Amino acid sequence: MWVRCLVLSGLEDRMSKLESEVSGLRNEVSKLGDRVGKLEERVTKLEESVNALRERVARVEGIVEQMDKRLNHIESELKSLREEFVVFRKEFSERFEGLRKEIFGEISSLRREVFGEISSLRRELNTRFYWLIGMLMTMWVTIIVAILLKPH
Repeated sequence: MWVRCLVLSGLEDRMSKLESEVSGLRNEVSKLGDRVGKLEERVTKLEESVNALRERVARVEGIVEQMDKRLNHIESELKSLREEFVVFRKEFSERFEGLRKEIFGEISSLRREVFGEISSLRRELNTRFYWLIGMLMTMWVTIIVAILLKPH
């Protein structure tokens, strides 16, 4: 019996050690449960933050799409304006060149007309000068003849 008592006593000691270990494990599990609860709260908060960020990203994507459409519209308008400017520049150059030729033609015509008038005026002045010289010569000859023929 004595052996039985020893065995029972050893078992009781082991049992009490196991119970204390189980109790310690229960405390640790309880602490882990608390930590898991806190982690679950943090995960929930993170999920809410992620959802909020997803909404914001979706809004930003919408804004980016809208900006892309606007930029495409602006690019097409700019291309159209460039094409119109090229056409306008070509038309302006053609008109300017036509006006330039017309003005040079008019200037040449006026120049010929002015030179013709100047030549005509020179001829007329020469003719009048010759008439003036002829009249003066006639008057001098008449005066000299009158002086020479005058009885003294």
